[in-house]
Amino acid sequence: MKALTQTNFDFPGQKSVYHGKVRDVYNINDDLLVMVATDRISAFDVILPKGIPFKGQVLNQIAAKFLDATRDIVPNWKLATPDPMVTVGLKCEGFRVEMIIRGYLTGSAWREYKNGCRELCGVKLPDGMKENQKFPTPIITPTTKAEAGHDENISKEEIIAQGIVSKEDYEQMEKYTYALFERGTEIAAQKGLILVDTKYEFGKRDGKVYLIDEIHTPDSSRYFYADGYQEKFEKGEPQKQLSKEFVRQWLIDHDFMGKAGQQVPEMTDEYVDSVSERYIELYEHIVGEKFNKADGDDNLAARIEKNVTEYLNNK
Repeated sequence: MKALTQTNFDFPGQKSVYHGKVRDVYNINDDLLVMVATDRISAFDVILPKGIPFKGQVLNQIAAKFLDATRDIVPNWKLATPDPMVTVGLKCEGFRVEMIIRGYLTGSAWREYKNGCRELCGVKLPDGMKENQKFPTPIITPTTKAEAGHDENISKEEIIAQGIVSKEDYEQMEKYTYALFERGTEIAAQKGLILVDTKYEFGKRDGKVYLIDEIHTPDSSRYFYADGYQEKFEKGEPQKQLSKEFVRQWLIDHDFMGKAGQQVPEMTDEYVDSVSERYIELYEHIVGEKFNKADGDDNLAARIEKNVTEYLNNK
């Protein structure tokens, strides 16, 4: 199975390209963005050495479905998906914060809580909570978007005081974040899942706030299986998850957390294939449909170039 780990396209009207950890974003005439979801995989802010076949298609198609399913809540950037690995949409000026919303105490928040932290991004946390416990109401713990390195936790008050985002825009994003999480939670429940936490990114265009980037994918969100959640929680057992956490856990088990001097463990073909299968399983659970592997995996770049070029030329 082939994986797309780098792109170097020259689309009609292309002005620039930004290569992110997972997505390559092409600027078309300062008006549209062509976002290619590659098969790269990152963890602990490090891009791992091998790509995961079909991962890009999984992420792109999940995000497209959820963007369509939440359009009544907030306007979003998506215009079309001309290829299974590509979304084309409106170019917005992105805000320099990510809106992370948590319904349960888990992951990095739990690691900090366990070490005695009782305030996260300005949000006070009650004493006596356990791992994977549901918060009385979801909490927003924003981070600043770093150009390089790790994103930093920050409070609403600091964001506004530092002028990173205006009070008006931040409160609009906050409102959208709660509403999107509520919709995502309802959709997940219909699939027998719990949406545990997720992140949203927003931008501005013509004075209006838009939802941008991906939404409710296993790379940006964490899901638990609803069945067995309560029993596992009461016994203090790990929850069965649908997220990228299994990759992080594999790295931790092999003594890698992205710290200086640590070596990424060897990713065998068998391990890569197992991760690919997990992503396909994630898709089928989250979307509730069978995953159809796209044709043309012998030359993914040529397929993408053809599909995107045709779309842009016909716009």
